[in-house]
Amino acid sequence: MRNRLDEIKKLLNQYSYEYYVLDQPSVSDAVYDSLMAELKKIEVEHPEWITLDSPTQRVGNKLLDGFQKVRHQRRMVSLNDVFDKSEIEAWIKRTDKLMPGRRHEFFTDIKMDGLACALIYIDGVLAQAVTRGDSFVGEDVTNNVRTIRNIPLRLREAPGFEQFLRGRTEIRGEIVMLKRDFAELNEKQKTAGQPEFANPRNLAAGTIRQLDPALVAARPLHFRGYDVLRDDESEIPTNSFAYEALTALGITCNRQASVFTNLADVMNFVNYWDEKRHDLPFNTDGLVIKINDRALYDSLGMVGKNPRGAVAYKYAAEEATTIVRDIVISIGRTGAATPVAVFDPVVVAGTTVQHASLHNADEIARLDVRRGDTVVIFKAGDIIPQVENVLKDLRPADSQPIDYPAELKHQYPELEFVRPVGEAVYRAKGLNGPLILKRALAHFASKSALDIDTLGEKNVEALVDAGLMQDLADIYLLKKEQLLELDRFAEISAQKLIDAIAAKKQPALERFLYGLGIRHIGAQTAIDLANHFESIENLSRAMIDDLRQVDGVGEIVAESIVAWFADEDNVKLLEKFTALGVMPQFSKKSGQLLGQSFVITGTLQSMGRDAAAEKIRALGGTFQTAVAKDTTYLVAGGKVGASKLKKAEQRGTKIINEQELLDLLKID
Repeated sequence: MRNRLDEIKKLLNQYSYEYYVLDQPSVSDAVYDSLMAELKKIEVEHPEWITLDSPTQRVGNKLLDGFQKVRHQRRMVSLNDVFDKSEIEAWIKRTDKLMPGRRHEFFTDIKMDGLACALIYIDGVLAQAVTRGDSFVGEDVTNNVRTIRNIPLRLREAPGFEQFLRGRTEIRGEIVMLKRDFAELNEKQKTAGQPEFANPRNLAAGTIRQLDPALVAARPLHFRGYDVLRDDESEIPTNSFAYEALTALGITCNRQASVFTNLADVMNFVNYWDEKRHDLPFNTDGLVIKINDRALYDSLGMVGKNPRGAVAYKYAAEEATTIVRDIVISIGRTGAATPVAVFDPVVVAGTTVQHASLHNADEIARLDVRRGDTVVIFKAGDIIPQVENVLKDLRPADSQPIDYPAELKHQYPELEFVRPVGEAVYRAKGLNGPLILKRALAHFASKSALDIDTLGEKNVEALVDAGLMQDLADIYLLKKEQLLELDRFAEISAQKLIDAIAAKKQPALERFLYGLGIRHIGAQTAIDLANHFESIENLSRAMIDDLRQVDGVGEIVAESIVAWFADEDNVKLLEKFTALGVMPQFSKKSGQLLGQSFVITGTLQSMGRDAAAEKIRALGGTFQTAVAKDTTYLVAGGKVGASKLKKAEQRGTKIINEQELLDLLKID
């Protein structure tokens, strides 16, 4: 620790020299600040190490379920992101080429970092509020949105805008929490001895999805509109007119929005707010640039999921330093082995992260990242954490390069891996995509998971072989007509499977979690994780230290969970489940065996071990595979193992026979 303190001091002094004397900084301010924070932390823990030459001594002395799904009348599309000013120029030139001879107006505005929401007014009265969701389907949050003070429950009457008070008027915008309100709220949290909130966006999104509107009303949310939709699109000829309408109707919108007719003025706007964005009353992650003429905008059409007539310019990502503690390899649904860096939790762009994909062996080699390395973390598009580079000046003397084939052999001794010619990715030999999917789907539908009894192995094979399944979530897209085209299904059997799947749209959280097939997560561990975190969302955000608080979860299991949620395919899978209305339900376990744990040794006459485990868990008990200090009962069946009996006797565990177990289970 003392050596690291000295090394950081030396490095910070070097960075200061480069910045102030040479005017040639080699790192960003964020990297400098992150190392400074680490130095301060060490000095707080070891005040005896503080010296007058320390850089710190220049100056003396922080959804919930229950919402109805609503399909948007018009899709809430996302814009194509660009991260470089040259990309903006290229987009404008490309637009000019698509519409030669046209003088374009460009509507520019600040992109707010909040929760997108659509307000639907009928005859001028607020009738419904719907979140963006997956762009096609959102959630009805009307009751909560009504508590936001700057949202009018009735649109304002204004000369020239009377038509917006007749029929359906949809206003789209962002629900945000202003910086001053967020700071005041955190100050109250601090005074009350409560944990501070991480950032305004997460707080706004979490608040609007609370089930109790009274809680929402107690928090100062704010709405800013950016678009108006009418059935007659000609009523809103330009995006700038939409803002005029918003203001006239009593909707708050950004005053910074401007219209420009040439590239130079657009770039001046970009450059200005690149520098001044921190002065805004709300957080922003970039700018929006659109073709102002709405008819022209629509005529340009779409490219994939994004409109041609607009781009979102994203500001440079924030950076921070942290230490890599481990590199864990995750096997994806195609058999690809993806390395994940697990590091000390660090705040980047307002959120705490502790893992980042390293993509493949070539990326590990390019970065030369090792366990124990201090790395620079940034968020690509302020969303996905990435390892930017390694600060090799702080590398431990005993660090070793990552031998990727050796890592694969160590972490997955049961598998063999190959690297196909021309590919950067190692894949599990013999585990092609369809085979992995079949195994995963059979597990997902198994009795201990979602228990879809009509989706056995044969039916799984038929569905995958027919190309009807690309991932686990696709079972919820199956149609009866598709099944009837397969030899295995007739009218009754097809309908039976469709009904069985539909009945599992709200599975128990622990069953859903077990069904995902996360490495090292058995049925009992899934129950323990569900009881501790109570939702998939909470589990996905859990730090390794948080996970290790759960009984039975050690370092290996915790890292496996972190690696699974770091895999982009898995993140997309969970998003797809949500979009399809699959909502795992949590309920605290109760029953006559609550707080009691069981181990079975030998064979049972009345049932198999798995069936017994299922019955124990159903009554609130815990099923264990080995006798531990907290084991309540060891059930001794036929052909018992002497070692478990001996351990039970040593620990004072009560030993019971099969009939006594049946009595506890109340089975005749």
